[in-house]
Amino acid sequence: APGPGPPARSTWPAAREMEEGAGSPSVGGSYPQKNAEILSSQYGINLFLAGLLLTFAWAVHAVGISKSHLLSYLITLMLIQLLWMLWYLCRSCTQRRLIRDKDTHAGARWLKCGITLFAVITLILDSFKIGYYIDFSNCLSPTEGIFPVTHAAHTILQVYFLWCHAKDIIQSFKTLERFGVIHSVFTNLLLWTNGVLTESKHQLNEHKERLITLGFGNITIVLDDHAPQCNCTTTTLCSIFSQGIYYLYPFNIEYHILASTMLYVLWKNIGRKVEHHQQHKTPFKFHGITVGMIFGLIVLTSTIAIVVVYLIQIGRSKIKSELALTMFYLHAIFVLVLMCTAGIVALLIYRLEDRSLDNSKNPARKLDAELLVGTAAGSWLLSWGSILAIICARAHPNYTWYNLPYSVLVIIEKYIQNLFIIESIHREQEKVNDDIKTLRIVTISRGSTLSLTPSYKEIYNGRAAHHSGEVPCLFEGSICGRENDGGGGGAKEETSQENSSVMHSASDFSFYSRNSVTNNKRRILKNIAAFLFLCNLSLWIPPAFGCRPEYDNGLEEIVFGFEPWIIVVNLAMPFSIFYRMHSAASLFEVNCKT
Repeated sequence: APGPGPPARSTWPAAREMEEGAGSPSVGGSYPQKNAEILSSQYGINLFLAGLLLTFAWAVHAVGISKSHLLSYLITLMLIQLLWMLWYLCRSCTQRRLIRDKDTHAGARWLKCGITLFAVITLILDSFKIGYYIDFSNCLSPTEGIFPVTHAAHTILQVYFLWCHAKDIIQSFKTLERFGVIHSVFTNLLLWTNGVLTESKHQLNEHKERLITLGFGNITIVLDDHAPQCNCTTTTLCSIFSQGIYYLYPFNIEYHILASTMLYVLWKNIGRKVEHHQQHKTPFKFHGITVGMIFGLIVLTSTIAIVVVYLIQIGRSKIKSELALTMFYLHAIFVLVLMCTAGIVALLIYRLEDRSLDNSKNPARKLDAELLVGTAAGSWLLSWGSILAIICARAHPNYTWYNLPYSVLVIIEKYIQNLFIIESIHREQEKVNDDIKTLRIVTISRGSTLSLTPSYKEIYNGRAAHHSGEVPCLFEGSICGRENDGGGGGAKEETSQENSSVMHSASDFSFYSRNSVTNNKRRILKNIAAFLFLCNLSLWIPPAFGCRPEYDNGLEEIVFGFEPWIIVVNLAMPFSIFYRMHSAASLFEVNCKT
């Protein structure tokens, strides 16, 4: 007779509706929530577009729009988010005893530590802005003093909120919470845009001043500076504040983009139903990644040295500037070749393994993959622009030829690295087979003078096998036997014991060989992930701190025109910088998971 199977699902529409309605409180209850998701996303987009237009108007000196209007808008958005976060925290405290659903993949501890580090540096930036406002208080609007104070309070509360509630899956007040979370997402995106624009304008002014030293005198140099029109009360402090602010902006930019991504995952998780399962903790360990760490630290140290020399030499004279560009390109080409090689080796190891992929839907993991591909497009755009400029230019200084292999390698390296990271985060973690553990216990017991106790027999043989005296096969062709209740001759018992010991030895050898190969593969992958992690941190440093050959090369400005190419660089460079930081964070997770 056929065994019991799953109940047949009715094919009649009315019966199907009754079955589906019985499992949920209201049929079609998802439609209002879907509408709330669409409405909240449209609200956030309009909020962002209005702020983006204000930012653009201030950047081009639109008539009637000043920086105080932009800052007032940002202050208002931050205050609204502060009120919402306070309301959510208070409601969470009152419902502390309720069991809340959590997304175990969201808000990883290393991500929280990273955003905390960036937030601390952002608070230093806010203190510099407050000191800058005090020194120029005679000619600055009050909003420029209110903004850093509000931003500091916003940063402190937001980091606390993300530490405590980034994993939450909100199931109450869902419509209201959707608007609150999406408001927070686009507020951080606008603060990120404001930081990117301010830092880009500063880089552009320095770039215009350096172009003349490279011999591009036909480019009109007009500084676009929003400096105060009054004297500073303390010249030394003003110089420290004004210069220090621009060195801290890269950390502020990374802080806001990380906060917006974490809040976006929180928004996607609202009303989501998850299966309750135990998450395996994956702590970071330095054991076994010595080789990758050593090579990565060498790359990191050499990159810092190259950046320091580049910033000192660029703009001093034409010869020194060309030597600085040549040095940068050669170092970058060497690092990118190493990264491509490491990525190809890792992908080949994955091809040799036969492990299934985890295709379960998860907002955090899906967002990671989308950000990797989306932000890589910024670097690809710059690389293709440089390739076309080299092909189409009439005159080619010697240092520009190094730009060609550099641009090609940037495209290839990101392509390989994205494949490695996305496949790594989608691969199921390797679990230890319980049969292997059973094999080891039985082998040890058989090989010693001790015999299996009745409790072991009851565990491994089962209740039925215990009564019949049979020991089932744990692996095909390995451990199979039968307990004798005194029957059989002594020679037969000795022969069976010898055969059993031989089979145990062969099984042990097979187990250890497979385990050794697996450990070697895992060790290689961990070293590759550690090496790529440090390389991505190394490649994040040059563009974040002003070492940008796309500005200083000069060849692209001649081919595409000064203003068009500068617009392309200012739009693409922030995505390129974020890609390196996001890749480093993803590779850290890969190292923990491997």
